[in-house]
Amino acid sequence: MSQSEFKFELKYWLPAIVVAIVVSVFSSHYFSAQQTGRVIIPMLRWFFPSASNHWLRLMHLAIRKAAHVTEFGVFSIAVFHGVRGNRDGWQLSWAVITLVIAVCYAGLDEWHQSFVPLREARFRDVCIDAFGALLAQLIVWIYAKRHRGSNGITRPA
Repeated sequence: MSQSEFKFELKYWLPAIVVAIVVSVFSSHYFSAQQTGRVIIPMLRWFFPSASNHWLRLMHLAIRKAAHVTEFGVFSIAVFHGVRGNRDGWQLSWAVITLVIAVCYAGLDEWHQSFVPLREARFRDVCIDAFGALLAQLIVWIYAKRHRGSNGITRPA
């Protein structure tokens, strides 16, 4: 890899920085299970009036974990945009770098939560975040394959 491949241009990284800030806000006590439950569980109760409290809690948990997948999927796409910069196409090395950054940030996010009231750090959540990032990179690869030539893959120079 040439030195120009590692050229940092802020304009390509701004979306990833913004999403990282949003992830950090979601890691605050304002978005703890207790806090989101005050909004989500009554809504679920309204949509599913015959659901037991157990099922409402399970649906709340599923919504929260889907949010993990979604936020780290979006973060992964934004990081890929930064890694790729002004180049076209898709390269495996860009996806790998993106995944390393996303998983490291997921770990940092969980570590941060260990200091936040009403929050806990969980390795399971890092795995869920990593799954979201990986799923997004699969989507990026499929998109590149369908929209760039025969395979969408850019070969290193």
